[in-house]
Amino acid sequence: MLVVASEIREHPGISVGEIATRTGFPQSKVSACVARLREAGAIVTATDPADRRRLLIHPAPEASTRVAEIRAVSVDRAIGTALGTDDPERVAEVVNALRLLADRLSPTAH
Repeated sequence: MLVVASEIREHPGISVGEIATRTGFPQSKVSACVARLREAGAIVTATDPADRRRLLIHPAPEASTRVAEIRAVSVDRAIGTALGTDDPERVAEVVNALRLLADRLSPTAH
């Protein structure tokens, strides 16, 4: 879902089909992610005026309470639990490695 949300933030007005093409995800998976993001208040959709069968997806103008709560939570605790450590240096090392990996695996990475 994070990749789909990122595509919407980077390309406001994108359609489900365009997200599927850019990410390589099946359209059904993208549609399910879009539905969950809409329910969470993270995005808004509008019918494409040029093609009323298409929905254009935009980030929500303001983060919903739920989205704000999620953004406020650090992943450090979850990473520490998964690693079985509370060593902040070790946790930071893994978080940085995961960020680097996510950047490299991004569909738009070169």
